[in-house]
Amino acid sequence: MRLYLKHSERRAEPAPVETDDRRAILTGVVIWGAALIVAVLVPSVMGQWSSALWTCIAGFALGLAGLVYTQFRRR
Repeated sequence: MRLYLKHSERRAEPAPVETDDRRAILTGVVIWGAALIVAVLVPSVMGQWSSALWTCIAGFALGLAGLVYTQFRRR
């Protein structure tokens, strides 16, 4: 059993698969947005804020940045 192949014996590389990254990123942004709403409502009832709020804000903002990036990359 050989552990390597000569370059001439290798098959051609397959073409890259076209994917829609925006759908996955948008799903993440929606989830972070829902988590942000929960992070705002729960502490306002309990009277204290936590780092979960800032985590949700960062996730939402980075998701929006990723959405903008993928939109410009498609052009």
